[in-house]
Amino acid sequence: MKRIIAYTILLVLAGISYSCSDFMDIKPKGQADVELFSSKQGVNALLIGAYSVVDGVNGRTGDGWASAVTNWVWGSVAADDAYKGSNPGDQSQINQIEGFVVDSENLYVAQHWAVMYDGVIRSNDVLKVIPSAEDMTEEEKKIAEAQAKFLRAHFYFQLTIIHGKVPFIDENTVDPGIVPNDHALWPEIESDMQFAADNLPHRWEEKGRATQWAAKTYLGRIYLTQKKFAEAKEILQDVYSNGGFSLMSSYEQNYLIEFNNNQESIFEIQYAVNDGFNGSPNGGLGDGINGPHFMGSSGFFQPTHSLVSSYRVDESGLPLLEDPYTQDDILPYSSSGDGVLYSQPVDPRLDHSIGRPGVPYLDWGIHQGNSWIRNISNGGPYINKKAMFKQSERGVMSSTTGRVFLNANNYRKFKLSHVILWLAECEAETGSLQRATELVNEIRTRAKNSTVVTFDDGEPAADYRVEPYPTTFADKEYALLAIQMENRIEFAMEGYRFFDLVRWGIAAPVMNNYFNVDNSQLGYLTGSRFSEGQHEIWPIPQRQIDISINEGIPVLNQNPGY
Repeated sequence: MKRIIAYTILLVLAGISYSCSDFMDIKPKGQADVELFSSKQGVNALLIGAYSVVDGVNGRTGDGWASAVTNWVWGSVAADDAYKGSNPGDQSQINQIEGFVVDSENLYVAQHWAVMYDGVIRSNDVLKVIPSAEDMTEEEKKIAEAQAKFLRAHFYFQLTIIHGKVPFIDENTVDPGIVPNDHALWPEIESDMQFAADNLPHRWEEKGRATQWAAKTYLGRIYLTQKKFAEAKEILQDVYSNGGFSLMSSYEQNYLIEFNNNQESIFEIQYAVNDGFNGSPNGGLGDGINGPHFMGSSGFFQPTHSLVSSYRVDESGLPLLEDPYTQDDILPYSSSGDGVLYSQPVDPRLDHSIGRPGVPYLDWGIHQGNSWIRNISNGGPYINKKAMFKQSERGVMSSTTGRVFLNANNYRKFKLSHVILWLAECEAETGSLQRATELVNEIRTRAKNSTVVTFDDGEPAADYRVEPYPTTFADKEYALLAIQMENRIEFAMEGYRFFDLVRWGIAAPVMNNYFNVDNSQLGYLTGSRFSEGQHEIWPIPQRQIDISINEGIPVLNQNPGY
């Protein structure tokens, strides 16, 4: 799919011109544009143009770091999972996001908005053209419409969870510049995604296109974000029971190139490198600065002490759910990587997710400590592992031009493991604690049966322990603690953490405690504070407010506190 996108996008751009930064500057399309694409081939070209923005890169608005589909800035660095990393002044706009001192002029805020609305407009173009495509059957038109509405719902979901109330621009909007942001777009998002769920096929031969099951999973996530647990439970149970997906046998397989598009994957963003485009812009460009510094990459996006600490377990292999995070919980490490100083038991998913000093880092050798890090005082000693490629794959599955980190390791946006843990949450909220326990234990049993990281002699790199919960969760409060922890350690560094904290209603206490503790290791966090009622969302870009003028009055309203 990504290869098709790469070559078809030139056709799309030849017919339609978009603004670089101001979606309100985009004028309604003329009849000539509609006629140009009023065919099955034209509709598909426009669809692929819309799909091409799903990875968060549109080729015109920055390099996609602000809008990456992985949400590494907004979902992980803005949470307690990741530090910005690199050097203090490099990409300082992210520092503002990390410390919650963002204003409406922040470049990342503006670029995220611009790219997401670019995707909205492209999706709308598909919907405009479909009715006039005479060589398409009604069924083909419905499937094309379902894909466009899936994509539009995706872009609006991302806009909503980051910017709050945003204007709804659809294929019938005449003047985008006068549409207010007067309500949260949940009804519109739900409607689009429900149409997609009702009309998309079960599977495609072309990997990367949205399916019925991707739409249902996404709809479940949309319901969860609104705390509509009963609705989420019903649709997630459908995916779980009838989608035909199964867990991979070993946890780390979900993060290796050789297992792209596997049996657990529900919606996967297709990456490609060395595909004829200089710099491999289809290889996860939005994460292009995030690779480990030892291989020549920029060294952004490093796991926090808080995240590493969360993998500690007790002697029976269960997480330390009721142990508040303090400075005493920060794991010791060797600055030279000569050994693994922390000897207490840890969940084996730790070393499949995070590169630790003294522990083998895929086939690149032992993590050598500070010498592998760009700036230890600004990012700590740890390296993200999930998006990395093997040394043996370098130059084949990694880019040979441009940024060295770009690679063909797809981003698995939705997996069966997401469905299982989200379904467990729904059961804890509205259903059976026994069923919630069983679902969590499916994930923990897979972790128990997974391979562990070993040294060359076959010796495990740590005291790895993980066991299922031996009895049913005692009450709802404990069940939710267990599910929240399982989400963190299962999906660490995957861009979900901040949005989970917000929807669980615990962002303020978790983040402020994290700032207090990790400030002891990285002093730049001094003074950072999460303000409840403000920092759950980010600003509307000031530029958009300035150009949203109707009869001399701005149409768009700024979010509280910005």
